[in-house]
Amino acid sequence: MRIGVPKETKTLEGRVALVPAAAGDLVNRGHEVWLERGAGLKSGFADEAYTRLGVRIAPDAAALYEKGELIVKVKEPIAGDLQHLRKDHLLFCYLHLAAEPELTRRLLDIGLTGVAFETVELESGDLPLLAPMSIIAGKIAAQVGTTLLHQPNGGKGKLLGGLPSTGRGKAVVFGAGMAGGASAALLAAGGANVVVFEKRQDRMAQMMALGANVTALYPYDDLVAREVAAADLVIGAVLIPGARAPHVLTREMLKGMEDGSVVADISIDQGGCFETSRPTTWADPTYVEEGVAHFCVTNMPGSVPQTSSQAICAAILPWVSKLASGEWRGNQALERGINVEDGRLVHPALQDMAL
Repeated sequence: MRIGVPKETKTLEGRVALVPAAAGDLVNRGHEVWLERGAGLKSGFADEAYTRLGVRIAPDAAALYEKGELIVKVKEPIAGDLQHLRKDHLLFCYLHLAAEPELTRRLLDIGLTGVAFETVELESGDLPLLAPMSIIAGKIAAQVGTTLLHQPNGGKGKLLGGLPSTGRGKAVVFGAGMAGGASAALLAAGGANVVVFEKRQDRMAQMMALGANVTALYPYDDLVAREVAAADLVIGAVLIPGARAPHVLTREMLKGMEDGSVVADISIDQGGCFETSRPTTWADPTYVEEGVAHFCVTNMPGSVPQTSSQAICAAILPWVSKLASGEWRGNQALERGINVEDGRLVHPALQDMAL
């Protein structure tokens, strides 16, 4: 099969879906792999690193999409990509359609088959292609949130970890999955007092095991409001596979926080889990509501493209190989990943989507 890897076009997005070694493996398995010129540069991979392994270079996006049958990219297609997509394309990437009705309409009009990384689901319920980027996003949300508390960045001027003679700062994390767990672990290691809200007992136990400065609690409304009001940093990492994220932090709760506090919404790709969240880009990553800085970048892992590309490629390569074989129908994990096909919404979480 002809596999096309286009250059990512989202604002300041530096990832590439296939690193050279992975593309070379696919060539060795008999596939024809095409890379758009320069697609790997921001991740540290020159075109020559691909061509020496048998990958072919397309001069621009139009040529890349013309050659490709299976299109493998990282982020959802935007305007520049959509003009090149065809009905016969098999698209494999993050889609996050629950928060993107216009994109959904465009893909339905094109009629292609779109398999989303975030909805490829194992029998256990695990989401193997979401996990690596969730971990990275969790770490970035903690890192950026911490620096936004610095006074020169408009924050309240608080060091979360504290030191002898000062109190520790407080962080609240919603969700203890891959993203929330990564945020909590990094914040706890830095010395902050961390409260994690989670409904699953096994995940609560994992959070408590991070250290004596981590508390795991069930998200009762009154308790959430009290803990948020005392927090310096709040991170949202709530996920319903394929569906729009539920709001766990209301504007009224936000009003209870001190001016100069920070919230970071990792769930923004799925619409955001804070009432006051709206998508931002790395070109303009933050805004202030009710005196609180909001960090809601929709492609957080794109800021560390070398690490992110290596991580996502290692996760997706076996699935790319299955799709490229042409014999993937019947693979339940991949079939659960289908979001759109032949002009129809396929994934159950999208069935009631207003278009």
